[in-house]
Amino acid sequence: MEISRKEVRRYLGYGIQDGDDAVNGLIEECIKELTKGATFKYVSRTYPLKLLPDGEIDFTVFQTRSLNLSKNLADCSQVILFAATLGTGVDVLLHKYTKLQMSKAVIMQAAAAAMIEEFCDEENQKLKVEFEAQGLYLRPRFSPGYGDFALECQRNITAVLETSKRVGIMLTDSLLMTPSKSVTAIMGVSEKPYRCEVKGCESCGKTDCAYRRN
Repeated sequence: MEISRKEVRRYLGYGIQDGDDAVNGLIEECIKELTKGATFKYVSRTYPLKLLPDGEIDFTVFQTRSLNLSKNLADCSQVILFAATLGTGVDVLLHKYTKLQMSKAVIMQAAAAAMIEEFCDEENQKLKVEFEAQGLYLRPRFSPGYGDFALECQRNITAVLETSKRVGIMLTDSLLMTPSKSVTAIMGVSEKPYRCEVKGCESCGKTDCAYRRN
């Protein structure tokens, strides 16, 4: 897995700026340690999808309302529920450096964020190839908390995917995931090709975010 150093620097707030030698050196150290400490796991399941009026969405296994997600899922007849994690070893490293070296802990957080996104991208690409072999096309992943897609849907996704048993992802009462570097998402499946693979910053309307890609 090739972790984008540019993405790590973006999470650190550098934007398109290059870091200095000290920062870049710590980035390399963090990526090396994270690669050794991470346990990459993911799970996905596919269900029939029904889009209802006024942004109501029926995922078969649960329902929600989201105008943003309804737009993302236009022309889709199925949906993939997806969850991925870097595992508890990464949390151990983050906790360790929070105690020992805060500057490195900050960089470790940024590198871990870039790593989980890259892992999700790689696994989503495998799913894309698998579905396109069947004449089906995937929409970009969309996670609870994006736009008006309620964060509370984390409960539904983790329950349906049995994430605590299958990949070790659990939810706190405040809907935070443990291990902390974990992702849940939804991806639509359509018979219509979808060439514009917009994701992340490009699909977010918050244009004043300090961490936005340029």
